[in-house]
Amino acid sequence: MARGIRDKVAILGMGCAKFGERWDKDEDQLMLEAYEEAIADAGIDPSEIDAAWLGAAFDAINIGPSGIPLAMALRLDNVGVTKVENYCASGTEAFRGAVYAVASGAADVALALGAEKLKDTGYGGLPVRTRGTNYDMFGVTGSAPGNFAQLASAYRSQHGVGADDLKRAMAHVSVKSHANGAKNPKAHLRKPITVEQAMEAPMIAAPLGLYDCCGVSDGAACAIVTTPEIARSWGKTDLVMVKALQLATSNGWEMQGNGWNGSYFHTTRQAATKAYEEAGITNPREQISLLEVHDCFSITELVTMEDLHISKEGEGWKDVLDGFFDADGALPCQIDGGLKCFGHPIGASGIRMIYENYLQLLGRAGERQRKEPPRFALSHNLGGMPNQNVSSIAIVGLADA
Repeated sequence: MARGIRDKVAILGMGCAKFGERWDKDEDQLMLEAYEEAIADAGIDPSEIDAAWLGAAFDAINIGPSGIPLAMALRLDNVGVTKVENYCASGTEAFRGAVYAVASGAADVALALGAEKLKDTGYGGLPVRTRGTNYDMFGVTGSAPGNFAQLASAYRSQHGVGADDLKRAMAHVSVKSHANGAKNPKAHLRKPITVEQAMEAPMIAAPLGLYDCCGVSDGAACAIVTTPEIARSWGKTDLVMVKALQLATSNGWEMQGNGWNGSYFHTTRQAATKAYEEAGITNPREQISLLEVHDCFSITELVTMEDLHISKEGEGWKDVLDGFFDADGALPCQIDGGLKCFGHPIGASGIRMIYENYLQLLGRAGERQRKEPPRFALSHNLGGMPNQNVSSIAIVGLADA
């Protein structure tokens, strides 16, 4: 019977490049920017790294189909590098590979790095791949805003939420993230907005307006992990431990019957239940101190609060309007700006989320530092569309949590 990986792996160091329209750097330079911070934070020689994982979602566009670009960019000492992709969960997938290698004893020190360089494609949205069997099976039709707009409509219909109430709640989500991002020197978008601006913005896919959608960014993030015993032998005292790491993938159920009503993410509910069990969390609303979730659109964050069992079903919008998830609220969400404002270079986002939780746990988040010391911090990625997706959840906490 699987026993999980709780407290078997410690984060030795982390780093993150500045996200945004990084015309000044190629992807290998963004990788290096994140890695140099991580290796300095870890305080080890690069020769200590036994294996590495690279996460990138659009390999054919900016990286290529192997881990060689990472090995070359970082001049790794001929260690094994594995390239992984899992849509928007690609960064967490790289982290999972490194964590599992250490937990299993296959590596003493492992590196995970996620990167994406999307702005150089010259395309305003996500790059378009050639259709084929894979995409026919995946079932993507229409645009990402169009698909998530349907999520908003289904949520409103299922729970009887007024159109103005939901629109104002989504606006609050965006205003919160803009306010948080403005305090983050590495964030892509650092301009506060008002509720009125969000509600009166140009429509993208009703009811999603311009400020309900995250942008397209360049960036990279890096994590170096090891066992707690090795970390302590190198003088590390305040250890951030991996408490849980879970992944759930759609199997077609959402589209093959009448069981799914389109108003929630089935995989997130599955991954969350397993992650809480692994971490020993019985009341997430009370025990989780900090959230980083996949806010590709404002409605996604709102719905995810319910799928993570933080808000009651059909009442997440009320918690949002009550300020429960604000920076000074009971459970801050996207305190670094989130995908919405920190940015969303797809392969990097999962590790970037863990990076913020790591900084908060160690009291190193600067102006946005949470006053109450966090106990457990959760990050959540959603790759794909509401009807077919992969959800990943990582929970980290201090050693004594």
